[in-house]
Amino acid sequence: MSKVPDLVKRVLVGRALRSAQLREELLPKRIALPIFASDPLSSVAYAPQELLMMLALAGASFYAYGPWVALAIAALMAVVVASYRQNVRAYPSGGGDYEVAKTNLGSTAGLTVASALLVDYVLTVAVSVSSGVENVGSAFPFITEHKVAAALIIIALLTVMNLRGVREAGTLFALPTYAFVAGVLGMIAVGLFRLQVAGDELRAPTADLEIRAEQTELAGLAMLFLLLRAFSSGCAALTGVEAISNGVPAFRKPKSRNAATTLLMMGLIAITMFGGVIALALASQVRVAEHPAEDLLRDGRPVGEDYVQEPVLAQVAAAVFGHGSVPFLYIAVVTALILFLAANTAYNGFPVLGSILARDGYMPRQLHTRGDRLAFSNGILTLAAMAALLVYAFRAEVTKLIQLYIVGVFVSFTLGQIGMVRHWNRLLRTETDLRERARMHRSRMINAVGGTVTGVVLVIVLITKFTHGAWIVCIAIPALFALMKGIRRHYDTVARELAPTGEDVALPARNHAIVLVSKLHKPTLRALAYARATRPSTLEAVTVAVDPAEVARLREEWEALDLPVPLKILDSPYREVTRPVLDYVRKVRRRSPRDVVTVFVPEYVVGHWWENLLHNQSALRMKTRLLFVPGVMVTSVPWQLASSDRLRKRRERAASGGVRRPYAGTPEADRTRAGGGIVSGRD
Repeated sequence: MSKVPDLVKRVLVGRALRSAQLREELLPKRIALPIFASDPLSSVAYAPQELLMMLALAGASFYAYGPWVALAIAALMAVVVASYRQNVRAYPSGGGDYEVAKTNLGSTAGLTVASALLVDYVLTVAVSVSSGVENVGSAFPFITEHKVAAALIIIALLTVMNLRGVREAGTLFALPTYAFVAGVLGMIAVGLFRLQVAGDELRAPTADLEIRAEQTELAGLAMLFLLLRAFSSGCAALTGVEAISNGVPAFRKPKSRNAATTLLMMGLIAITMFGGVIALALASQVRVAEHPAEDLLRDGRPVGEDYVQEPVLAQVAAAVFGHGSVPFLYIAVVTALILFLAANTAYNGFPVLGSILARDGYMPRQLHTRGDRLAFSNGILTLAAMAALLVYAFRAEVTKLIQLYIVGVFVSFTLGQIGMVRHWNRLLRTETDLRERARMHRSRMINAVGGTVTGVVLVIVLITKFTHGAWIVCIAIPALFALMKGIRRHYDTVARELAPTGEDVALPARNHAIVLVSKLHKPTLRALAYARATRPSTLEAVTVAVDPAEVARLREEWEALDLPVPLKILDSPYREVTRPVLDYVRKVRRRSPRDVVTVFVPEYVVGHWWENLLHNQSALRMKTRLLFVPGVMVTSVPWQLASSDRLRKRRERAASGGVRRPYAGTPEADRTRAGGGIVSGRD
């Protein structure tokens, strides 16, 4: 029954890896960069667009503020990267902001950070995959027509690749990530050369369109609010920066130094690409709008519902290389790939964080263990299921999903940096070395600036995005927080109940054994023999009188075999089997509360799934109900049918003690003496 699923699993996931091979899965910097940094690097495909769409609410004239907003975002990214370089050096165990906040601010702050990060990881997959489908649709319109199905297929493929293991997934993802970085940096270089050296004019496909301002005559606080909303939308470029701090254990030694170097490389590349795309988009007069069908005008009239708005990156590529050219198609393809692979940042962050939370008792313990390929398989599958549900619910609309996106990021940023300030304060109380104190003061200053800046941005994000969908995240984070608290409360309760006491080692007064009987066959005889071998204080066989004729036949067969176990028949006027047995067992327990009742359940094991459909599974139902009766032990006595013997055609390796000389006088013994060898026997 398990052969086909196991074969499919091996084809998709690969052969199982030994625990000792975990060190072989550790990552060098060249592989770690595409694994952990694909999310912030890929944000250049949608963050500039979100920034410009917010500015477009006041008309194309507000694009003049674009460079200043982009500069503020680049400065914020530099501060965050510098701050996280301190984190990975101080906390290399992989807990990231969760561990920092829990250690320095308490478990409540740690759980808040964990809730925010888990929500953000799910949104990372949903936004990245949806944006990738949108970019592919700019070159292949068929994809746009079926974007939800395409997004779900991509999530399934990413899940399978990550189930194959961290290192194998990183090798697959490295080439597309580097191809995207090379393509975007090359596009920026060519575009700036054409503008500054060749003196060419770059014109995007939408340069001739006009933007109808939804908000006019903005001034004072209204204008400031719009600029802050554009800033908060562009801050999507910072998503995924924290993933490296969560994945430090996956790096090769020296782990902290390699993680800090990878963070610096990621920050420099991301800032360069983000600034370059914004500059070229403004220079080529890209026009985008939140509601393009109504707000984009051609010859004074709205473009209409049939208009498909191309992403900013695709429009910049068309302006630099020409629409439909080979470089344009290259940018479209590698952008789609990097956006799909950007979800891999979450596939590495969510399972690791889930494992740490499970270790601390805040998540189901199934998330703590590694799978066959040394990846946290249960965490990967959980993330995939939640992201797929989100994509389906929001119809893979990037503009809708992006509004939910960055709240969780800045919650973790802020609490993590505040926790790091407390961390340095604690160490400074005991440190006496002047050079080390100077380093700690510098690190504390960096984290203090990071915490202040990200805290301000968090307030801005909440104010500007709350009514546009961020309220959903503001509900999801507390709900997840409460769920994790409830899980921990359950585990604590179970631990208290299971803690051994002096009374638990006392032997029961007697053992009353009951063998359940439906008919007299081999499984029943084996169960009777096994029950007798346990030497219980009292042993009886129990059957339920559902069919009088069958009960009469069973009694005759029982007396004919002269079995040394009394047979008790329970009446069942309503033809039930389970309830009479439960009532009888409870009666025995009430009669002798200090006795243990052991119920032996004979059952036969079939080998094919369809054979299970032909049997009523009464043994399974009986065992399930008996498990809830205090003081009752349930013992299964299986009888394997021929179809379940999966090893009958294989030659088994002899176990210790399993190879012995056959009894004298048997044909096997004669053949052994003649051939000088030994044979392996089975009982």
